[in-house]
Amino acid sequence: MDRRSFLIGTTASTSALWAGRIGAQDAYPSRSITVINPFPPGGVSDTITRPLDAALEAVLKQPVVLENRPGAAGAVGAQLVATAKPDGYTLLTHLVSISGFAAVDKLFGRQPKFTNDDFIPLARIVADPIVMIINNDLPYKTLKELVDDAKANPNKLIFSSSGLYGASHLPTALLAKAAGNLEMRHLPTNGGGPAVTAVLGGNVNFFMSPTAIGLPHIKAGKVRPLAVSSAARAKSLPDVPTFKEQGYDLEYYFWVGLFAPKGTPDPIITKLREAINTAAHSREFLGTLDKLGQELAYMDQPEFAKFWAADAKKIEDAINSIGRVQG
Repeated sequence: MDRRSFLIGTTASTSALWAGRIGAQDAYPSRSITVINPFPPGGVSDTITRPLDAALEAVLKQPVVLENRPGAAGAVGAQLVATAKPDGYTLLTHLVSISGFAAVDKLFGRQPKFTNDDFIPLARIVADPIVMIINNDLPYKTLKELVDDAKANPNKLIFSSSGLYGASHLPTALLAKAAGNLEMRHLPTNGGGPAVTAVLGGNVNFFMSPTAIGLPHIKAGKVRPLAVSSAARAKSLPDVPTFKEQGYDLEYYFWVGLFAPKGTPDPIITKLREAINTAAHSREFLGTLDKLGQELAYMDQPEFAKFWAADAKKIEDAINSIGRVQG
């Protein structure tokens, strides 16, 4: 084969290769997509993402499967996605707590297993305040009564969380600091569902619950709400005062977002952004949110990326101010 024939053949092969790659991206998705939920069933990431995945299936015309991979307050599933092939077929749903894993590792002198830079933020779906719920058998009618008891009896009260340094542990630690460094015992679990179950069963006194998880139990009269963490009272709980109303400087939001591994091609990211936007604003998904007592707080990638960077700095600063905390 002469040099001219070789160059023509090489050029043709290269063109075919690139055409195949472009065609493969244009055809995305051509098979099922897995969304990793790094918490067990029953938590807020599960109750929000599962109906969103169903809406995504209708848009993408391919199965979208939610797979629970709980462990280490959401770090196990996040690490799985951080190291997954960046082809758009493995995504992550996560909470505000994703922002603090690297900061916690550094706090304990560990090499971070992943950082926020290992993910591409796709969209924020909801951003709700947490509601502090207590076991109905407890005598406290106000947050002040609970705080006063905690001050008078160090380590008497027990609280549950979705995991050490998780999305519900952090606001509890912030409350302890805002109330004058309360000393309380911590029962970490592996998700919001088990943390609520601990309250219902009387194994703990209270839990900083996502609104979507706590609201059904509040409406059923199974738990008592003492405070919400928003700047103003929550529409779904208008009779429950905020922490700030009651004299405690605590404002905190429990958001859920979708992420892709770093390196996912731009055409696939664009396709996912468009599909998630359509699914999140669908009548079916909005109806589900309404039943959960939640409102859509949608942010597309550019706005979400900016929000996440600022929110992550606040979370990291809070973790560093709290210091090393044992479960």
